[in-house]
Amino acid sequence: MNIQNLMAQAQKMQKEITKKKEEIDNSIFEGNSEWLKVEMNGKKEVVKVTLTFEGTIENDDKEILEDMVKIAVNDAVKKIEQEVENKMGAYGSSINGLF
Repeated sequence: MNIQNLMAQAQKMQKEITKKKEEIDNSIFEGNSEWLKVEMNGKKEVVKVTLTFEGTIENDDKEILEDMVKIAVNDAVKKIEQEVENKMGAYGSSINGLF
């Protein structure tokens, strides 16, 4: 294999990685907890928080609500990481840390 073929393959792989990363970045991932839904993009930025709790929130429930936000955000982040692994796993650990 000559160096030109190797370079062409590397460039092709780089384009594929970039395309897959853009797909992930532009996707919306939903995290859910008992009281709310969080939507994040693939860059792990929260884009929407929806309170699904039907009742009123007392001061005592503030701590519970904060825990529910944490659970929903962590759920969305976990889904993003799974999608990155699904789409980017084929490229191995050589790109680990890029995303």
